[in-house]
Amino acid sequence: MEYVRAACATLIVLVFAASAVSKLRDFDGFARSLPALAPVGAGLVRPLALVIVAAETATPILLAVPPATSYGFALACALLAAFTAAIAVALRRGRRAPCRCFGASSVPVGHRHLVRNGALLIVTVLGGLAPQGLPAPAGLAVAATAGVVGAVLIISFDDVVDLFARSS
Repeated sequence: MEYVRAACATLIVLVFAASAVSKLRDFDGFARSLPALAPVGAGLVRPLALVIVAAETATPILLAVPPATSYGFALACALLAAFTAAIAVALRRGRRAPCRCFGASSVPVGHRHLVRNGALLIVTVLGGLAPQGLPAPAGLAVAATAGVVGAVLIISFDDVVDLFARSS
């Protein structure tokens, strides 16, 4: 089971690192996108954006330090739950703001983002519940590779969904 934990940690590290970096690249654009997703007063937009980016940055760091891995999974779970709730509320209110999860995007939030976040929540819970151990190097390499493949699919999720939607 330590291989499941390693694969899950790798996936979550890469997804949150990519998300944080993309938001930092266009922090002002990310901050401007928040009021369309969550009812945030003008004076709280930048502080909320800073908290989100700081938490997304802390998550991979915590997951990379073995004694803090459980805290990294817990933080990732809390962030994903909050993001999922914000998306669900925005959809319920009819708000179709662009998803800025991985940088500038014209794709509005939708049910696909709920599915993506649900999958990430499952990975986070699995990783957090899996026992922590010292995996063999060969098994760790396979687990990390699986995590990388999963992260690439999650990060490019909108593109993958659009690709299959066009071909059907």
